[in-house]
Amino acid sequence: MFGKLKFTDIPTDPLILSVVAGMILGGVAVVAALTYFKKWGYLWKEWLTTVDHKKIGIMYIIFAMVMLLRGFADGIMMRTQQALAIGSQQGFMDAHHFDQIFSAHGTIMIIFVAMPFMFGLMNLVIPQQIGARDVAFPVLNNISFWFTAAGGAIMMISLMIGEFSNTGWTGLAPLFEKEYNPGVGVDYWLWAFQIAGIGTTLAGINFFVTIIKMRAPGMNLMKMPIFTWASLTSNVLIIISFPVITAALLLLTMDRYLGMHIFTNDLGGNMMLWNNLFWMWGHPEVYIVVLPAFGVFSEVVPTFSRKRLFGYKTMVYAVAVIMFLSFIVWLHHFFTMANHPNVNIFFGITTMMIAIPTGVKVYNWLFTMYRGSITFTTPMYWTLGFLTLFVLGGMTGVLMAIPPADFMVHNSLFLIAHFHNVLIPGALFGYLAGFSYWFPKAFGFRLNETWGKLSFWGWAVGFTLTFMPLYIAGFMGMPRRLASLSNPEWAPYMYVAVVGALIIGFGIFAMLVQLFLSVKDRKKNMDVTGDAWGDGRTLDWSTASPAADYNFAIIPEVKEIDDFARMKKDGTAYQRPQKYYPIVMPKNKPYGAIIGGLSIAFGFAMVWHIWWLAIGSLIGIIATVIYFGFDDDNEYVIPAEEVKRIEDERFDAIEAFRAQHTINEKEVKK
Repeated sequence: MFGKLKFTDIPTDPLILSVVAGMILGGVAVVAALTYFKKWGYLWKEWLTTVDHKKIGIMYIIFAMVMLLRGFADGIMMRTQQALAIGSQQGFMDAHHFDQIFSAHGTIMIIFVAMPFMFGLMNLVIPQQIGARDVAFPVLNNISFWFTAAGGAIMMISLMIGEFSNTGWTGLAPLFEKEYNPGVGVDYWLWAFQIAGIGTTLAGINFFVTIIKMRAPGMNLMKMPIFTWASLTSNVLIIISFPVITAALLLLTMDRYLGMHIFTNDLGGNMMLWNNLFWMWGHPEVYIVVLPAFGVFSEVVPTFSRKRLFGYKTMVYAVAVIMFLSFIVWLHHFFTMANHPNVNIFFGITTMMIAIPTGVKVYNWLFTMYRGSITFTTPMYWTLGFLTLFVLGGMTGVLMAIPPADFMVHNSLFLIAHFHNVLIPGALFGYLAGFSYWFPKAFGFRLNETWGKLSFWGWAVGFTLTFMPLYIAGFMGMPRRLASLSNPEWAPYMYVAVVGALIIGFGIFAMLVQLFLSVKDRKKNMDVTGDAWGDGRTLDWSTASPAADYNFAIIPEVKEIDDFARMKKDGTAYQRPQKYYPIVMPKNKPYGAIIGGLSIAFGFAMVWHIWWLAIGSLIGIIATVIYFGFDDDNEYVIPAEEVKRIEDERFDAIEAFRAQHTINEKEVKK
């Protein structure tokens, strides 16, 4: 009845049991709180079934933050193990457990932290930046989130029941085939990845259509904000590359469940096929998560430099060129695997070329800041940290683009240092900058600046101490993925790295303190006008904080780039409309939550070969989709009188704030 699942599949490792106990206790506490305060109905109606892009964005970010804690826990365990397991010392975990940890860490940080964080910011910002009331397909937006959450849930279940993959986050052909890896770890990785990937593909299509078709009148492509442009290119990459990894994972499914041996050389398959398919998706994936972060920096720098972005058109062309080149660099991930020299040369050159548009963007940000009136806020701290650290990571990437150099360092810690040096400052710093920057837009109050800056310094200093020593250890010949160190000369660098990881832990702690204090003191930092920083330039800052369900009472007509800055300059911002009209909005629907729950059941059943549950849940998913297709009750109308009431409250608050501000200024002058 329960397939391969037995009581012996529950882990007995004290370390794992303590983590599981903590998760269970946390879950019980949340359930108890919701029950005590009678919030289950509110949670279901207003959040779990919501189609409001702003609330979905918040749920994406909460999910990403939770998974970040798990991913960091895995990371610090790796660093600690390598600092302890030197010579005859074995550390606190065996090699098999270590393999699972680094596999889980990579999968979580890319698929379940970077991607959800990215879509969270897209959901929060893009419809408001382009003057739209919602995304193109609101219900599909909810379904996309729940597919991602379902993949994350399967990932977390692997910690409690069975084990996770030991083949790295990239997979490792043919080691992941059933013949060589008969356990359930690879299956957990496969189904978590596949289900989350479906959600990502649907979200990519949704936002592509939203940006192309939902822009306000007058906003042509060359008037879009750079964050929207960067998100557009990212979603193009998603639409083209994610079907590749979906197909690759389907082939692996056929391998493991039907004995096809597609990635086994001696049985007629080809393990190099996996490398090509995976990295045809995997390297565009790097730019999928980095390009929107570039867009965040392109919004933060002009705002806090009080200037227009330098070289708008060159920034647009740069993201387009990066999007194109990202598809013809994948083979540099396996320079060392006996490719023809001409092939290596081609991909080495294209890899070096992608540094050119990236460098253009860096110079444009610097020229924007040049002679600007810079305000050093938390988002600006993250931006300056990115500019300092990311450039170093990019330069090491150019070094590794040279095939002979790559032969020397490819499977060493130098490579680990490089891609963390790109992804943490390039993607995570960008999303944390966006989180601080747009937080008041989402919640109506600003975050605590002191603890925000402490969080930045924890991350920046901790990152430097964690990964810079890995460059040196890599040059000294230390391979990646070592559960124990055979050479004592590597030990000092591991000691420094674990200290750095602890400092990153302080950065995460400071972020949690920042959230707590900000919520506690929210009345002191309320954003009344909607323009929380006072220098917002794009349309998202023209709406209320938080914006009404409909975003815009009257859809704006865009006349130029940074149209809200233009409106403030010519005095047309914050003007009450003479007349309001009824607004049609999409209804909340439960389909996403239902499909998400059934997807968890399906993935778990496939992992453990519980065929009745797999078939039943799959039928349930298909039936839900069919029912959704016939559901015509999708909209409700907000009467003009209600719109007027909401907008009048906002404008009255703005006028009162301005009057008080004027009085305070006069008192200061006296």
